[in-house]
Amino acid sequence: MTDIGRRGERAVRAVAGDLVELSHSLHSEPELAFEEHRSVAKVSELLAGYGFEVTPAVADLPTAFTASYGSGDLVVGLCAEYDALPGMGHACGHNMIAATTVGAARGLAEIADELGITVLVLGTPAEETGGGKIVMTEAGVFDPVAMAMMVHPGRADEIAASSLALADLAIRYTGLESHAAAAPERGRNAADALTVAQVSLGLLRQHLKSGQQLHGIVSDGGRAPNIVAGHSELLYYLRARDQLSLDDLRERAEGCFAAGAMATGCSYEVATVSPTYLELRQDPRLLSAYREAIVELGRPVVPTGLEGVRPLGSTDMGNVSHVMPVIHPLIGIDSGGAGTHEIEFATAAASGSADRAVVDGAVALTATAVHAALDPVLRDELLQAHEQRTGGQPQTAGRRR
Repeated sequence: MTDIGRRGERAVRAVAGDLVELSHSLHSEPELAFEEHRSVAKVSELLAGYGFEVTPAVADLPTAFTASYGSGDLVVGLCAEYDALPGMGHACGHNMIAATTVGAARGLAEIADELGITVLVLGTPAEETGGGKIVMTEAGVFDPVAMAMMVHPGRADEIAASSLALADLAIRYTGLESHAAAAPERGRNAADALTVAQVSLGLLRQHLKSGQQLHGIVSDGGRAPNIVAGHSELLYYLRARDQLSLDDLRERAEGCFAAGAMATGCSYEVATVSPTYLELRQDPRLLSAYREAIVELGRPVVPTGLEGVRPLGSTDMGNVSHVMPVIHPLIGIDSGGAGTHEIEFATAAASGSADRAVVDGAVALTATAVHAALDPVLRDELLQAHEQRTGGQPQTAGRRR
């Protein structure tokens, strides 16, 4: 690591107590997608205390924000997530993600002028469902950014992690209510419609292509046993390795949804709950710099030949990665073998192992940005790609503080 990189690292470690306190505070008060008001206040207030200029409610989202520091031509985006899971709290460790991002922002702010960078923290709500980053990207919030980074907790340090494209759907059936005992012949059972649909989806599974997945829940199964269900609803995720495969899967699943309606005489509609998540494409140049930094910290990493074998799920960071260079590596915590979206992982996300990962992740992100800023070839490529993407529009990410 360079001398300037060491200075950035020392700046991160100097606020390690703040980062751990933030992570634990977010963990203790989990909030769901688009409802992360307390979480945003905690993250924003800490960044403001470090001298960042905070802009709240960007993209017309009350729980999205940006925070900027510096005025360099290379804008480094750092993504913070802070939404939790229903009934499981921070079982995906987003409390750690927010704290890691704040740490990297503090480290880079210390050396921003010397690097010629602008540090832009993007507070991105609703990653679990809702696609906050997608909304923000479409609203132009990411336009000033030349490269975007974040680190996600997992069971191991997996640098070149992968994710799947995802369609988030609600399938609603409308039938006709009647007395289930006195006049069942008058009814059209919407609960039966979703049963037929799920049986069809189950039979479809044997014909799925590699990387395609589907899974869902019944969110509305009717009012009472003695009333023929007039309404029902399925919530389903369809996933695939890429957008093309996802389109193929959706076409086949649509036939299963239609079968439920046809078999029962019900009508139906398929509604999109969240914008489509695209598969993650990580930038190999930035990943190489991150890998070097994380290994230098003494963390064991998954061998390159085993990375990305099992996708981490889906993330709206994938959509950002289709627009600009991105990294989204995993950093390991001691979870006793539990994976994300398991209740044991939520407990582990506030453990000593998680606290160390927060600081290590912040140091590694800082080092990655330092490498990008100081490597003349990489810096020039990032700036040229940004200019091509934005048409040479002037930067508006922030001002010198």
